[in-house]
This record gives sequence, C-alpha cells and structure tokens, in this order.
Amino acid sequence: MNQPTAEQQSSLQGVKVIELGTLIAGPYAASLLGQFGAEVIKIESPGDGDPLRKWRKLHNGTSLWWYSQSRNKKSLTLNLKSEQGQQIVRDLVKDADIVIENFRPGTLEGWGLGWEQLSKINPNLIMVRVSGYGQDGPYHARPGFAAIAESMGGLRNLAGYPDRPPVRVGVSIGDTLASLYGVIGALLAMHHLKANGGKGQFIDIALYEAVFGVMESLIPEYAEFGFVRERTGASFPGISPSSTYPCRSDERGEHYVIIAGNGDSIFKRLMHAIGRSDLAEDPRLARNDGRAQNNDMLDAAISAWTSQHALEHVLQVLEQAEVPSSKVYTAADIHQDPHFRARDMIQQHMLPDGQPIDLPGIVPKLSATPGQTNWVGPELGQHTAEILAGIGRNPEQIAALREQGVI
Repeated sequence: MNQPTAEQQSSLQGVKVIELGTLIAGPYAASLLGQFGAEVIKIESPGDGDPLRKWRKLHNGTSLWWYSQSRNKKSLTLNLKSEQGQQIVRDLVKDADIVIENFRPGTLEGWGLGWEQLSKINPNLIMVRVSGYGQDGPYHARPGFAAIAESMGGLRNLAGYPDRPPVRVGVSIGDTLASLYGVIGALLAMHHLKANGGKGQFIDIALYEAVFGVMESLIPEYAEFGFVRERTGASFPGISPSSTYPCRSDERGEHYVIIAGNGDSIFKRLMHAIGRSDLAEDPRLARNDGRAQNNDMLDAAISAWTSQHALEHVLQVLEQAEVPSSKVYTAADIHQDPHFRARDMIQQHMLPDGQPIDLPGIVPKLSATPGQTNWVGPELGQHTAEILAGIGRNPEQIAALREQGVI
C-alpha cells in the first residue's frame, strides 16, 4: 500500500470539518475531505447513530459500507434537539473551517444552527448545504432522496430500454454527484477565502441539480429542436458505434463486450479488425454524423463478428487493434484485476475486531500530498470524550452530559 512518507503532508492538513449529515450525500463529501487530511468530526444521534451503520451487508452488526465511507472520521454523539447539544455545535464551529449538512431545509434553523446563526459565530465559516431541492424555490421543503433526484434531473428517463420501465443505476449516483459538487464548492470557497481575501459563504447543493448538471446536451437539443431523448438501452445515442455486443456463449453462460469505436481513426481500426474493411473505407462513415445515421447497420456488423467468438478472443483482437473495449466487470473481476492492484485501488485494512477488510483505494491520486486511510469508520461515539475535552468540557461535565442523554 502506498502511504505518504513522513516528509509528505496531507493536502487538507489543519482543516476542520463538522459533519451534521446522515447517510450518503453530505457524509460522502466529508469522507472525501477526510481522506486528504481534514479533521472530520461526525455528529451522530446517541443510541443508533447514522442509519448507514445498518445498510447493506453487516459485519458483527455494522455495515461494511459504513466502515468504508466513514474512514478517518471522528464520531461524536450529540442530541441536536437539546440546547446543550446545540451549544456544543456552536463551540465546535468557532474554529471550524467547513460545516457539511444534509437535513431538510429549515431544520438547522429551527435548532438555532442555520447559516445566519453559525456565520455570526465564525465569519470565515464555509457551509455545504445538501438537500433534495435546494434551500429555496417552490419545492424546497419537500423531502428528497437520490432516487427522486435522478428522476427529476432527467437521468432515470434515459436509463434502460425503450420497451421497459426506467431503471436505476446500480449505485446512489445522485447522492455521489452531489457530494462531489459539495467538495468542489467547499474548495472553491476556501480558495476565495484564502487567496482573494474573501469571507465565508454557504454552498447550496440540490440533489436534482447535481444530476441535471451532468445531462450533457439534453436541454439544448430540446430547446432548439424539440427533441426529447429517450431510453436507448446499451447504445450511446448519436455517438456511433458504441454499445454492448454479445459474444459466443459457453458453459459459463452469456458473455458481452463493451466496444467504444466512435473515434474516426478508432472506427477504421475496428472495422479492419472485424474483417469489414469495406465499412472502414466507406466515405459515408468517415465521420460520426454519418455513422450515427447508419448506427443500426454498424451494430449489426459488429454483433455478427463478436457473436462468433469467445469473449477472451474478442478482447485480444480489439486490444491489438487499439480499440477501447472491456468485458462487463463484476465485483469479483475488479477484486482480481491486476491493474486495480497495481494502481493501489484495492487496499487492505483492519476492522475493530482484527478482521482484514478490503476497501476501495482513494481517488484522485496526488503526487505530493496523496490521500490515505488512517482508520476505518469509527464506533458510535468513539471520539466523544476527546472532542468535548478539546472544547473545554471537563470529565465531570462530560459525565453529566452523558447522564442527561445529550451525548
């Protein structure tokens, strides 16, 4: 495992992040900051903590997803509905750089912890606010999850086959996109603060807008031509040839190959490789616009070749021809792939009971200040006493807070 040397500093060393969110969008943004050296204090409800602790596959009652997403975080249990809990947040904010929250708009304001209140305590504070629909607008008070955002943002209507209902991407992509925008926004605000002599600000991220922001030419095509993109299965509409093609079946079952032959020179190499030099030299197909008009014919020609051969042979031929291609990777394929290993994208760590666990490596890779995993997701309230002592609470006060159910 490639860990930073003693001479290397973390990119976000000295940055303090307070995380008030649960589940995915807010917490994943905080996780990314924590992977690059920020001190992340995750505030959880006493008793159960973040619901993510119980999502998907569990090890001794705790989610493996939790251990991965919450790496490098410190867990502080705090009842945010209590006045004492709210005051602890205010004390933490005094020297914090970033607050990340993903409650429904108005929730923090009701606890006296909204942007207006916290920014008065710390004018340099940066606050990342993630919600389903944003902090204003006619829908702002509605509850929102990634599934709804993916629908409203336009993604679900494009996912799947035209003769079947829309499907979801296999991960909570709406949450993840919002997290990435949240990190970008926080870093932009930090740059403005430090380089331009600016002040703190809040970043308003709506889940549906995070999805909508990556919808490519969806709106310009509708605005100009009245064209509404629909589901096209495995093909890439208007980009040709690029799709999923069947290979020869065997005792293991059906096999498919992804081929992206949509570059002009790549297309020619692909056609020569599959024995269709006639198509490679056809002037009608020299550019993408001509190929898109003949997409069905090209897909049929490629499928006629791939279906005759085993997946391994198809991949070998296409690699030799320098045509972008891939099998459809499963988790097992990823775990065994030598490139993932060479790039340190599968890293082994230890769970609290000493059980080895493989976690995804850290993205992106920085040459001088790479990210790292210092510890996996913490036990509930593991750092409560440490954090409270850091803001002046003595052991007797901490014991009293625990007795009162504040922590």
